[in-house]
Amino acid sequence: MSDLKTATTALVKFRDERNWQQFHNTKDLALALSIEAAELNELFLWKTREEAEEVDREKLKEELADIFAYALLLAEKHKLNVPEIVLEKVVKNGVKYPVEKSKGNAKKYDEL
Repeated sequence: MSDLKTATTALVKFRDERNWQQFHNTKDLALALSIEAAELNELFLWKTREEAEEVDREKLKEELADIFAYALLLAEKHKLNVPEIVLEKVVKNGVKYPVEKSKGNAKKYDEL
């Protein structure tokens, strides 16, 4: 079993033991994901670039875990294969951001 499948299975088991599936509709999972991403951003708020690089590793792990958890639950709800959709997106981004135009450049694809 893959690591992602193992993590998803553990999340589903945790959720189901608490009868929380009733709260895990698409909208609320997406909102929870966004809220957790905001909590991640809060770790860096008002920090200099140097201070941001010295982020509290434990807090970073906790916020990333929350983000990944909701993302995996949302993907599981819609029967999406996470590695597959990520790789599909890499291919799409490769077309939008060809190396010869985008290497070392932070411009958006429509500005290249």
